[in-house]
Amino acid sequence: MGKIILTGDRPTGKLHLGHYVGSLKRRVELQNSGEYDKIFIMIADAQALTDNADNPDKVRENIIEVALDYLSCGLDPSKSHLFIQSQVPELTELSFYYMNLVTVSRLQRNPTVKSEIQMRNFETSIPVGFFTYPISQASDITAFKATTVPVGEDQLPMLEQAREIVRKFNSVYGETLVEPEALIPENTICSRLPGTDGKAKMSKSLGNCIYLSDSEEDVRQKVFSMYTDPNHIKVSDPGSLEGNTVFIYLDAFATDEHFKEFLPEYQNLDELKAHYQRGGLGDMKVKRFLNDVLQHELAPIRARRKELEQNIPAIYDILREGSIIAQKEAAKTLSEVKTAMRINYFDDAELIQAQQLKYNS
Repeated sequence: MGKIILTGDRPTGKLHLGHYVGSLKRRVELQNSGEYDKIFIMIADAQALTDNADNPDKVRENIIEVALDYLSCGLDPSKSHLFIQSQVPELTELSFYYMNLVTVSRLQRNPTVKSEIQMRNFETSIPVGFFTYPISQASDITAFKATTVPVGEDQLPMLEQAREIVRKFNSVYGETLVEPEALIPENTICSRLPGTDGKAKMSKSLGNCIYLSDSEEDVRQKVFSMYTDPNHIKVSDPGSLEGNTVFIYLDAFATDEHFKEFLPEYQNLDELKAHYQRGGLGDMKVKRFLNDVLQHELAPIRARRKELEQNIPAIYDILREGSIIAQKEAAKTLSEVKTAMRINYFDDAELIQAQQLKYNS
């Protein structure tokens, strides 16, 4: 069996730098590595509806935004299958069967589910679909027999629950499903990029995101308004790196090559940090450097997106073709699952013959 990747995003908004540095850039690298036989990239609209059921237009409109971001960053439909979750109905049927293998108490213990419920204020009235989305995620992963799932550390409990479902299914019905392995980001800084205001997480509602589709001027304004060290009032003051958003972003993006091109008086980020900590380096100089770094990273993405925006029907064709391929793949797994569970009544000639013999005797 080959190496297969399954990953994706919920279409609740345009993708931002947190998505890019945390997963999207890595996906492109994995895609181009040649190490994987199949790569499935899912736009998880059905999952997005579990907490946006009253606002389907939000999900509907962001399908194309996410697809444009994917393609702009270098995901290639000739190498990766881009598909829409709701267009693969087999995923829903698999979820239904897996529900019998998971207890309510086990779902309640899932740390990721608990934190997501708290974040959305669902404590008193949790939508069933949202509560069971670890099961849905297991369906997504196993439908394509994914061997590898790129995740951040905060998503490890979700993947472990999927692994439990695989083990339970295989122990009850026989070896059928593939148990996936996690692929953790190599750069731990990239696993959770903070918002521009220093808050722990980028959020559209907080207005603290830098989007991949932002204009050059939008990026500049957002960088220049970034949270730094509130006690670094004068240039001569020593500055702190802890919680300093500008330096966290530089950790994630800046390379020695960037210093050669944009800030040659420093050889690397360590030198810049040391100067900031001892005093004599202003926040605006550091922000101007970060702006140069981000503009350099985002310029080709921005240009590619403008090209893609000229032919939106072609983007939907890519998603349609990817969804057809994904459905065929999921259908094979579903057939194997139903055979293992002995609910493949119409395909089981021996069953039909045995029943006939039973009534003829």
